[in-house]
Amino acid sequence: MFLPITNLLDGLDVTAIPLSRKRELHQLSDYINYSLQHHNKTQLTFICTHNSRRSHLCQIWAQIAARYYQIGDIHCYSGGTETTAVYPRIIKTLQKQGVEITKKNKQENPKYYIEYSEIMPPIKAFSKLFDDEENPSQQFGAIMTCDHASENCPVVPGAEKRISITYLDPKISDGTPEQKVIYQERSLQIATEMKYVFSQVTPNKLQSD
Repeated sequence: MFLPITNLLDGLDVTAIPLSRKRELHQLSDYINYSLQHHNKTQLTFICTHNSRRSHLCQIWAQIAARYYQIGDIHCYSGGTETTAVYPRIIKTLQKQGVEITKKNKQENPKYYIEYSEIMPPIKAFSKLFDDEENPSQQFGAIMTCDHASENCPVVPGAEKRISITYLDPKISDGTPEQKVIYQERSLQIATEMKYVFSQVTPNKLQSD
């Protein structure tokens, strides 16, 4: 894993997560343990309305956290109830935090390759529906990352487990002087919580990089 990302994760304090929030996060770690035990792999689809901000941060940090703990057979995805594009401030925030990102095309909804490790394949990031062909259609956990999607998508076809772990939308800071800080804070909150989730997982060990 790239050293700046390892250093960032090393410094995240999971003990600061409130107990009530940890109980919510345990739903996810419990599902990951169940899926690894019963399927020898885990597929997670993080869902928010537009698949532009929170769901991508969750997908990316969950995949990175799995690698951080050398847990194999974890496959993270994201999707929305509508499609837009990955918001540019998400890309800038992740780059500042040590992720290497390549923009693969110049379409309205561009595809990005997110790299975090010398040996792991890049994460593909672009806005899509949660049931897009890029995402799993069965034996996966659906994690709702915003209240709107949680309320308007009560059933996710094919999902073994539906879990609600919601985050405040950093979009509220768009166009304000606080935007940069708010996006950094939300990204670090999600990174910290995904670190905690995977610290509770019984690992299938990967080769370190």
